[in-house]
Amino acid sequence: MDEFSKRIDENIGRVPDFPSPGIQFKDISTLFQNPQLVDEMVEVFAAFSRGKVDAVCGIESRGFLFGLLIAQKLKLPFVLIRKVGKLPPPTVSESYELEYGNAVIEMQPKFVRPGMRFLIHDDVLATGGTAEATARLIRKCGGIPSQFSFIAQLLSLGGKQRLLSYSYEIQCLIDYD
Repeated sequence: MDEFSKRIDENIGRVPDFPSPGIQFKDISTLFQNPQLVDEMVEVFAAFSRGKVDAVCGIESRGFLFGLLIAQKLKLPFVLIRKVGKLPPPTVSESYELEYGNAVIEMQPKFVRPGMRFLIHDDVLATGGTAEATARLIRKCGGIPSQFSFIAQLLSLGGKQRLLSYSYEIQCLIDYD
């Protein structure tokens, strides 16, 4: 782990047995207690995408936090990807499978121009299901899922592999086993 990743790791909280027994939840909200580190993280994310995307989308809800900051740093539009029923119409939706059922996300297609390149941002890459559904949603609206970025990746869940058919440009600031 490089020095930058170590600093991120040191600032991510751990919550044992949440949301269920045996799980150690990685709490990114503690990162916001270190504004200088957040600023550095946003700059690293922005450098990854500068000149390569036309907009940034953030996945509800923790993907909004850095996603908006990245969009602002790049001076690009920000598009919300939300759970079904949270955005005003018209919306386009995409369903995907979770380990315990199905979920649906939506976006407003009025914010997508044909061929528009998107950075898809979320906090953690686990199985990749939500990010993959977001990529399908962007394609459905005529956009291109050009890049993905995450604060952390849970390597053992293999989510990165699911995203490679959309883009090889996948950035994770820290990896966990």
